[in-house]
Amino acid sequence: MAATELRGVVGPGPAAIAAPGGGGTGPPVVGGGGGRGDAGSGSGPGSGPAPGTVAAAAASGPGPGTGGVAAASPASAPPAGGSGGSGAGGSGSAREGWLFKWTNYIKGYQRRWFVLSNGLLSYYRSKAEMRHTCRGTINLATANITVEDSCNFMISNGGAQTYHLKASSEVERQRWVTALELAKAKAVKMLAESDESGDEESVSQTDKTELQNTLRTLTSKVEDLSTCNDLIAKHGTALQRSLSELESLRLPAESNEKIKQVNERATLFRITSNAMINACRDFLTLAQTHSKKWQKSLQYERDQRIRLEETLEQLAKQHNHLERAFRGATVLSANTPDSVGSSKDRCCSGKGDMSDEDDENEFFDAPEIIATPVNLGHKRTDSNISGASSDISLDEQYKYQLEETKKVKRTHIPQKPNYSLNLWSIMKNCIGKELSKIPMPVNFNEPLSMLQRLTEDLEYHELLDQAAKCKNSLEQLCYVAAFTVSSYSTTVFRTSKPFNPLLGETFELDRVEENGYRSLCEQVSHHPPAAAHHAESINGWTLRQEIKITSKFRGKYLSIMPLGSIHCIFNESEHHYTWKKVTTTVHNIIVGKLWIDQSGEIDIINHKTGDSCKLKFVPYSYFSRDIARKVTGEVKDESGKVHFVLLGTWDEKMDCFKVQPMTGDNGGDARQRGHEAEDSRVTLWQRNPLPKNAENMYYFSELALTLNAEEAGTAPTDSRLRPDQRLMEEGRWDEANAEKQRLEEKQRLSRRKREAEFMKSTAREDGTPCDPYKALWFEPKEDPVTKELTHIYRGGYWESKEKQDWSLCPNIF
Repeated sequence: MAATELRGVVGPGPAAIAAPGGGGTGPPVVGGGGGRGDAGSGSGPGSGPAPGTVAAAAASGPGPGTGGVAAASPASAPPAGGSGGSGAGGSGSAREGWLFKWTNYIKGYQRRWFVLSNGLLSYYRSKAEMRHTCRGTINLATANITVEDSCNFMISNGGAQTYHLKASSEVERQRWVTALELAKAKAVKMLAESDESGDEESVSQTDKTELQNTLRTLTSKVEDLSTCNDLIAKHGTALQRSLSELESLRLPAESNEKIKQVNERATLFRITSNAMINACRDFLTLAQTHSKKWQKSLQYERDQRIRLEETLEQLAKQHNHLERAFRGATVLSANTPDSVGSSKDRCCSGKGDMSDEDDENEFFDAPEIIATPVNLGHKRTDSNISGASSDISLDEQYKYQLEETKKVKRTHIPQKPNYSLNLWSIMKNCIGKELSKIPMPVNFNEPLSMLQRLTEDLEYHELLDQAAKCKNSLEQLCYVAAFTVSSYSTTVFRTSKPFNPLLGETFELDRVEENGYRSLCEQVSHHPPAAAHHAESINGWTLRQEIKITSKFRGKYLSIMPLGSIHCIFNESEHHYTWKKVTTTVHNIIVGKLWIDQSGEIDIINHKTGDSCKLKFVPYSYFSRDIARKVTGEVKDESGKVHFVLLGTWDEKMDCFKVQPMTGDNGGDARQRGHEAEDSRVTLWQRNPLPKNAENMYYFSELALTLNAEEAGTAPTDSRLRPDQRLMEEGRWDEANAEKQRLEEKQRLSRRKREAEFMKSTAREDGTPCDPYKALWFEPKEDPVTKELTHIYRGGYWESKEKQDWSLCPNIF
């Protein structure tokens, strides 16, 4: 049960609030004033009689303290009808429908969707929420059901959980109570049958044979011990007789004393051996007595394990089926005239309703239809190249070809196929492991590599262009912080995994003509996987980073931890900024709708001026009242004084507020926080809308759709030329899986060959393998600012591209 719905230990119940001026205090606290489920055991103060049976409760009518409860529901509240009958909605539930549930003393009764199934009563904030979030469940087998008045009734399982519920009418209440009583009787009967079916429970013939063999062996060993005990007793008696005869002889006093000691020890030995035999017999008797009980317990655990695996597999199949059905419905709705307008309404209303206690914490699903993106103004106009003469050189022809390629950027890719996959059969063996070392089918992937995902950080490069123009270092830091947050906006719906780059794989993005920057990434290490990135702009900034990705599958969620620093240098001011990325978590890996969260803190530091900005990514919490995906930050100068406050969400926008000094009540100086000075609000960044039909194209942004488009003149190691990735994009997933295995095996053979050659040339004494691979376009250096060993661009790539000289590139595909 949610924390906001826990009832207090002392205080008036909901009936007192619903009926002001009534004579009672409403439903009593469980355990106080007598148990309501026990016949004749008393009742809460002023709540009327507490009959032991539902029939008696229905006949008794409301107590003196509950007058007016039926009128407590607001007139504006929708009726609680539509509760449905048996198997309503095709879900197999005994009953489901709307009821009013007591939440707390501020909000009173709130409407909830209740589902009664398999002896369990569960509730949700809405019917649609049944897909991903259950707000609470109570087991009826151990619960007491008590009728309070014509519309109210209570369900309690002994103090741990108590639900105060209210129906829209007396008839509706009686339907629910009857269904609950029947479900409780069935659950109690099933529980009793489960407890008493031990001796007659079917056990496999193998287990019976194994147990009988064990008991037979134990019996044989005890018989052997008994025989040994008889021999010990026989020889012990003879020994004692001989010792007694020695005592009768006339021997020195010292010899008689020794003989007496030996006699005593022989007696103790015989007593001990008898005790051991008796203990062995007791053990055998106990084993025979409890063997059936142990066998039953073992079989029960085995059955539970099998049942759990079958249930998880079934849930995974149902989840895939629902996803396919949802995608089919989405495609159909996209063809209707009003689909785009309605989707805008859904998008706008996503975070508007805060009337319920759970609304502030609601995770909002992706809208079914994404509005058409607006023109950002970064597209190139018609080519400036005039008609070429007949004697154009080869270099000019190549440049002309590149210009033609850059003119038109693709706006769509083949739609994602609806392939079913048993997720649990693969992921159940990956719990607690490093996923970068586990081969995965392309079904989990999106048709982009990690290098291309890294390049997507430049989606909002104009923020760095704007920062380069700032004369004030603190204002510049605000734009750098907004750029840092904007890099996560492309991940909000992207639950698929990018391809792990092959060692030596590269990716270039030349947007000098359109946007003024160009970017190069290279996979510089395979274990641990590490990628180096270098981007430079004619607008006066350079961005470089080396990111190592570590990931762990924890059963219910997947954690992705990027390691390494990001550097941003502005050429004119020589301001050098560094920061690190936060942890990304993918939830509901096995069952439910996948969703992504970012959590942690980012410290952005200007190493020239000492200015800093601390960004806090607030993790989503069921109990929090903050908006989802919230990000806060403060921009401080070298002395620690706050000048700007940042506020927003990592999936939508970031605002900046200037902190203005103001005089305090005591005449001293105080500062006015940013969110208190709305007139100083400046929107630094706002997310661009996704392309049309993005939900069928892996939720790619406008930039992401262009990243894997074929482009002439790139290096032979470029991600665009990776065959398994290209096959997956075209929807040929079976071929892509086979090609992926071939590439991975080729990479393993290349690594073994390098290690063998290195071992032969260096003759290492310890014999440990070492991969001597060196990156082609990046070299490891100690960063002069952070003192970290990182890969920095050594140059030469763009010159090689201009000459079309790729002789140094390895054959990795």
